[in-house]
Amino acid sequence: MRPVGDLASSINRNTSTDSAVILKKTLEQALALASPRILPRRATLSSTLIHVSVVAVWLLLFARAFFLKGALAWSTGIAYVLYDTLLLAFVTWKSLPLMRRTPALEPDYDPRALPEMGVIVASHNEATVLPVTLAALLRQTHGPAQIVIADDGSTDHTAALLTERFGLTAAAEGVLSAPSSLYPNLFWLRVPHGGKARALNAAIVVMTTDTVMTVDADTLLDDDATYAMRAAFASEPQLVAAAGILVPLCGKSVSGRVFQWFQTYEYMRNFIARFAWMRADSLLLISGAFASFKRDALVDVGGFDPQCLVEDYELIHRLRRYSVDHDLGWTVRVVGEAHARTDAPDNLTSFLRQRRRWFAGFLQTQYWNRDMTGNPRFGTLGLVMLPVKAIDTMQPIYGLTAFVLLLGFLFGGHGAIVVSIFSVIGLKTAIDLAFYLWSIHLYRRWTGERSGNSVWMAVLAAIAEPFTFQLVRHVGAALGWLQFLRGGRVWGVQRRSGLVAHDES
Repeated sequence: MRPVGDLASSINRNTSTDSAVILKKTLEQALALASPRILPRRATLSSTLIHVSVVAVWLLLFARAFFLKGALAWSTGIAYVLYDTLLLAFVTWKSLPLMRRTPALEPDYDPRALPEMGVIVASHNEATVLPVTLAALLRQTHGPAQIVIADDGSTDHTAALLTERFGLTAAAEGVLSAPSSLYPNLFWLRVPHGGKARALNAAIVVMTTDTVMTVDADTLLDDDATYAMRAAFASEPQLVAAAGILVPLCGKSVSGRVFQWFQTYEYMRNFIARFAWMRADSLLLISGAFASFKRDALVDVGGFDPQCLVEDYELIHRLRRYSVDHDLGWTVRVVGEAHARTDAPDNLTSFLRQRRRWFAGFLQTQYWNRDMTGNPRFGTLGLVMLPVKAIDTMQPIYGLTAFVLLLGFLFGGHGAIVVSIFSVIGLKTAIDLAFYLWSIHLYRRWTGERSGNSVWMAVLAAIAEPFTFQLVRHVGAALGWLQFLRGGRVWGVQRRSGLVAHDES
């Protein structure tokens, strides 16, 4: 006869499993109803005109290169420069409030009154970096109630690591394990290999916390990161998604140092831009490597879409669409007090693979949500942000075309045109340099981060970037266009080096 305690435990586990199965079905049904990929929405006339115009203008400006003289022959490049400069002006204007911000995190909240947070670490063959990531999560100040390792069918030594080093015991696939014998808030969820989005969804189903944070297995959180996120949700009841501040880490090779140099300043500018778009209630881009969500909202919209190459970016569109459709007033923000470091590509091949995937996923999401572009129902998001994103679909093509034309004029003996073009490039470099310095100043005031963002190194990056890193980014985006048009859904294996190198130093 089975002991009463064992029988009760078995009944509870079976009930929990049945609930998870029901919730999984609910999640899939919610996705089917909320996703424009599954239930396409008709594109509006304004959306069609915006997207067609972006391509038509590119063709027209490219043709002008063969008929005009002087700098106007480089109209494609001038249009690229003007558009980028207007964006910088917008971000500068909208980020002015950061001049009055102080970076200190005010501990105004009783930790017991903050919403409970669970953390999901989706992991596929990440045994090399998992110990570093988990160590950071386990030492969080007022940390998460649950840390769930969503093991996406790993075939490396992940199982041995979790069993021997972290005191976990494997349960059946799809069933949350018992708590770790060493860390009471640490759990293990094994799922068949199906990709990051499916692993995250499986964990969302079995978790019980008010909010959920997604952390990539190659991301290292600062000690108060989860507290900062919990405080953000406590202070803003309508908040459904929040991004933290990420700093890229690369390997210590020569190429790693170069890529970290450029990506550090790229990330800084990007987070200042996110703050600007947040102030316009149009923030769409958060990084799933370090992001937090209200769990009920995730369930309402169906969780992450496994068919999208950038499941985090697509999810924000779906959350915003659902909010407007149901008049919920949900908000999305970036939390300047929540910091983490993440492994970033340290060589050309890895970088191009990452940017190809990012841009192909961006195009997927833009296409599925094309009815939102220019649609006044979605406020500033529909009338400003998404038209900007429509232009961004072609921005790398404009940039590469401008570079190819410049080479053509240079080697074709058109000296006068080249001189005119370089005068435009020189002016744009000066504007970019001013924005670099402005971004560093604001970033330091906002986040308190001062390491790794030297002013003099930023000056060098601003001068070097137009004909180096910027072109590589555009090439990665062009590859993303090819992947999108072919319908490719494979990312490829990323090599981790930055986080491990940091941990060993």
